[in-house]
Amino acid sequence: MMDRRALLFFAASSLLFGGTFVAAKAGLEYFPPLAFVALRFDIAAVVLLGYVAVTRSRGELVPRTRGDVAGILATGVLAIGLTNALLFVGQQYATSAVAAIVFSLNPILTPVFAAVLLSDERLSARGVVGMLLGLGGVILVVGPSPALLLGGDAFGKAILLAAAVSGALGAVSIRRANSSISSTVRTAWGLPFAALLTHSLSTASGESLSAIVWTPEAVLALGYVALFAGVLAYVAYFGLIDSAGAIHANLVFYVVPVVSTIGGWALLGETISTLAIVGFLTIFAGFAVLGSESIDLHRIYPAARNRHGPPIDQFVTLDEARGGSGD
Repeated sequence: MMDRRALLFFAASSLLFGGTFVAAKAGLEYFPPLAFVALRFDIAAVVLLGYVAVTRSRGELVPRTRGDVAGILATGVLAIGLTNALLFVGQQYATSAVAAIVFSLNPILTPVFAAVLLSDERLSARGVVGMLLGLGGVILVVGPSPALLLGGDAFGKAILLAAAVSGALGAVSIRRANSSISSTVRTAWGLPFAALLTHSLSTASGESLSAIVWTPEAVLALGYVALFAGVLAYVAYFGLIDSAGAIHANLVFYVVPVVSTIGGWALLGETISTLAIVGFLTIFAGFAVLGSESIDLHRIYPAARNRHGPPIDQFVTLDEARGGSGD
């Protein structure tokens, strides 16, 4: 069950990530894609490392266990570095709408990796229904034609799918690492690894920083993806993974297209179609189905105990009846 802190993280990461696709698409007019990502992480790393250096004690900053190191690498290399490198490159070959839909496969892929790598996160049949409703809602909100979604550049869509795979695997790997350091400190350590990876990929692909066209729009796009969709969004998102688990944390990527659509309507005068409104309601229905799993029967047990027979704890599950653990 999500507590208030987790809900705050969910709302913050959804809102801040919501502008990423638009800002990335705008920034790619002025930056080579991998150089854009690398500079984003340079700025974010400096800001967040400076913040934790001032606000955390030395003992809180130093990784001490293998889990700490594994969590930092999963954060920097998979969840941040490789995911964003693939996402920004893939957006060169696809519209923002198609990119949003393909990357929204992330929440679908997360339970697959969790089933293999985690023992405490599983998705029930009801959860599957909620996930599929959410994905359907994203498609309705973004609203590209089937020809646009299925046709076009298959290479670009493959890169975007690889970004979704990397993001899902990274989130589950962070959870599996069971790091003892805080998510903010872990993110601060992970960002330099993300910057190093993306600078290496940029150099290997032949990109040059001299190709950057510095305009006010370019600075604005870089500032947004570095500070708002970078530092602040990552602190919220990785805190959410620790609080609510990888499966529920990655549901933010169902809300991102909704935020982008509403933001375009409020700030840019874009219209919202009836189909998009149906999509909003479908995503809400998916969340309602997923949220219904979070009802804790033990909290209502005292009120229901006398009306519904034996205490809940006296019943056994089918697994327990067969000698299983019931997990």
